[in-house]
Amino acid sequence: MKRLELEKATAPLRNYARDVKKEPVVLTSGGKPVAALFAITNADLETITLSTHPQFIALIERSRMRQKAGGGISSKEVRRRLGIERTGRHR
Repeated sequence: MKRLELEKATAPLRNYARDVKKEPVVLTSGGKPVAALFAITNADLETITLSTHPQFIALIERSRMRQKAGGGISSKEVRRRLGIERTGRHR
C-alpha cells in the first residue's frame, strides 16, 4: 500500500489512479489517513454508491438487528409462502 502526504500529492489525479492497479494509494494529512484510492473490481457505480451511503448502511444494520432479535424465516419457507418451487441444485 502506497502512502502519500496530501501536501506532496502534486501530480494529476490520473497518475495516482493509474497507480492503484498495482496497489492502493492512501492519502494522509499529518500522517493520518484521510482518503484512499483503490482499484474497483466486480462492482458497478450503484453498488459503490450504496455501500458508502450512510442511510443505506443504517437500513441494513437495522434489518440485521431485527433479524437477529426476532429471527427470520428460511428460504424454504419463503418459497412455500410465495408458491415457488425450487428448481435445480443450489447450494
